[in-house]
Amino acid sequence: MNEAFRARTVEITFLGYTGETIIGALRHHLGELLDDPGPTRRVCIRVLVPDFVQPMIVPSRVGPNGEPLDDPAVRRHREGMCQGYDHALSAFAERLNGLGRVTVESEFRLYPGIPRDKICIINRELVLHGLYDVIARPVMRLSDPEYYDPQGYRTDLNVWSARDSDDTRAAVATWNKHLDGLWSLATVPPWRQVTAT
Repeated sequence: MNEAFRARTVEITFLGYTGETIIGALRHHLGELLDDPGPTRRVCIRVLVPDFVQPMIVPSRVGPNGEPLDDPAVRRHREGMCQGYDHALSAFAERLNGLGRVTVESEFRLYPGIPRDKICIINRELVLHGLYDVIARPVMRLSDPEYYDPQGYRTDLNVWSARDSDDTRAAVATWNKHLDGLWSLATVPPWRQVTAT
């Protein structure tokens, strides 16, 4: 991602579970822009996360026979995580925008479904893609029930670069088209919706 932040315009599109891993990486790079933006003048960040308002099989509680049992409390917790990451990213954007050297736009949107894929597209020319282990059961505390709860940092990623070959250029174009389509169909999260008064 270091090379991406040497461009005049930086575009990051991410689809994942909560956005935790991409926000961690972006904090570092956005922090560097506070001191020295270099050639970067505009940063556009789009983050797609599941719609945790909907009943889900992942994340979910593990039933007696291994069946997924929807757990509204777990979904609310994950939604709260997404909201927190969105607010943190928005606050960083406001701080950078206030300095007037770099314009930063960031937005979270919701897609229907479970967190199956982890996809990051950087400057529309580099794609990282991996599949979450949807049946992962991380141990919290021994007294807690088991949950199906993918761990993003454990996801192996495949990489395609538009600079490598005609085949990878075509793959990158397909991923861009796919995420652009998902973005256009995705909904604005409840925490970002403004109600008329």
